[in-house]
Amino acid sequence: MGRKLVAVNPALEERHWEQIRAAAEKHGFEALFFREDAQALPHLGDAEIVFGQSAALAKNSPRLRWLCTPSAGVNQFSAPDAFASPCAVLTNSSGAYGVTISEHIVMLALEMLRRQMDYNAIVQRREWKRDLPVRSIKGSRITLLGTGDIGRETALRLRAFGPAWLLGVNRSGNNPRGLFDRVLPQSRLDEALPQTDLLVISLPGTPETDHMLDARRLSLLSDQALIINVGRGTVIDQKALENELRRNRLCAALDVFEQEPLPGDDPLWDCPHLLMAPHVAGNMTLPYTKDRITALFLEDFENYCAGRPLLRQVDLKKGY
Repeated sequence: MGRKLVAVNPALEERHWEQIRAAAEKHGFEALFFREDAQALPHLGDAEIVFGQSAALAKNSPRLRWLCTPSAGVNQFSAPDAFASPCAVLTNSSGAYGVTISEHIVMLALEMLRRQMDYNAIVQRREWKRDLPVRSIKGSRITLLGTGDIGRETALRLRAFGPAWLLGVNRSGNNPRGLFDRVLPQSRLDEALPQTDLLVISLPGTPETDHMLDARRLSLLSDQALIINVGRGTVIDQKALENELRRNRLCAALDVFEQEPLPGDDPLWDCPHLLMAPHVAGNMTLPYTKDRITALFLEDFENYCAGRPLLRQVDLKKGY
């Protein structure tokens, strides 16, 4: 029986499949490609490698040795019985999404600072009002909660606007590549919040980050501070944030939510001072992102075949 690699992804193009197929054949693997999980399920029984992001793939691959998800988040694989194979390791595609998500963050920051939500409403009423006070990234005090790929790419872009400072907050307190004016450990987050005009959150969803921004910490933010969350919705206490928004004290842009899809009767749908998107900041539609996902997989595929450690292996207990 030959070695089998199964890839499931509706976004990747034929040229990406060809790159993977060539690498697989070089190492003696049969590569099978599918757009949907249902198409792949009958072929998982003897799959050694799976490249896909659904928990159903792990659950139905009893001989799996390695699953690479094309997403950065791995919450779907966190259940104790997520993997049918006890030998399987998991890697993610962290490092593929910094460009697309950082551009999304810049867009959201400018929309809020330039009052685009308010001007959209004015135009929809067919009014001609031009005097809303606006703010600028220039001179703003910016805190980036999370200094991984997304945080670093965002810092690079925001630096060009001339902020007062870029403060990073992470687990270690180390300053990756010197991109931040200062970095604090997460244990000192309370110290950073009162000095923040724009808070950008790009943290994964883990027990450690669950409701890290609770009601108490949200109250530490200065009046009229802006929040952008592109990490996981569980990092913010959603109800506490809604309370602050309805008090006209904060403004927020959320790409992620505690429950997804957001229920149709959730009060956030009509919450003021809130800009929402349905978890699209990191969608696999940007050509660069698709190229990068493929390149990262092929890099670790070579490592796997050579018996070397996989570069983006996930610790499921930690959630990253």
